[in-house]
Amino acid sequence: MATHVQGVELTRVISGQAEKTSDLVAVEEPLEIRLGFGPEKERQQVAVSVTMRTPGHDFELASGFLFTEGIIEKYDQVASIRYCENLGRQEEKENVVRVELKPDVPVDLKKLQRNFYTTSSCGVCGKASIDAVHQQCAFISPGWTVSADIIHLLPDSLRKQQNVFEHTGGLHACGLFHGDGKLELLREDVGRHNALDKVIGAMLASNRLPLSDCLLLVSGRASFELVQKAAMAGMPMLAAIGAPSSLAVQLADACGMTLIGFLRDKKFNCYSHPARIANL
Repeated sequence: MATHVQGVELTRVISGQAEKTSDLVAVEEPLEIRLGFGPEKERQQVAVSVTMRTPGHDFELASGFLFTEGIIEKYDQVASIRYCENLGRQEEKENVVRVELKPDVPVDLKKLQRNFYTTSSCGVCGKASIDAVHQQCAFISPGWTVSADIIHLLPDSLRKQQNVFEHTGGLHACGLFHGDGKLELLREDVGRHNALDKVIGAMLASNRLPLSDCLLLVSGRASFELVQKAAMAGMPMLAAIGAPSSLAVQLADACGMTLIGFLRDKKFNCYSHPARIANL
């Protein structure tokens, strides 16, 4: 069973006075995602990602990652997801996941090159990044709306459900809400992109995509990668407690997504497609 927190010994200093004590910290471990694909007699295996994550919901993370990278389009393309069992130590077994695709599923590994754009931070990659996303996801149609009053309530609702954050203060959260403010699903992780992949992976396995009637709230800032993943899942609105990046704003506008930042203290900024906010 995955452990989300770990006890540590520390020295706490208050007003110049030191004392020995203990505390809880969020667990962070690597997860390698391996992909098996091809005809039955010509199976191939490739390691497609290594990410630092909080253990738990690893199969959701793996399937969500493959979906948001455009490797799979639906969950029934997956034959199996399992931990690799031939690695020796138990802690290594639970840090390598192998996703086997059905033999007839075509795989274009070039789609994974999008990660070069999203992680490089170079100034010339913006247009190429957005173009790469446009090749994989459709423009999000207008029509769905949510009231500003509901949006203001979401941060408190998310915070109350962050069980691991309550003990460690060290995890990001992604919460999937309906238009009436009801929280359907929350995932926590040391990486905000991992938390979102876990949410999308869970919805993918339930055949719930696209999420055209849902609002996503993230506990930190809104990055390009979060907007990209939300767009792949068809989410019409993404709200963040923190600030958006310039490329996140550009991508949200281009994809038809309503992007909200600085959602706290009964205030927020809307950076794109404000018509989805019903009572402005």
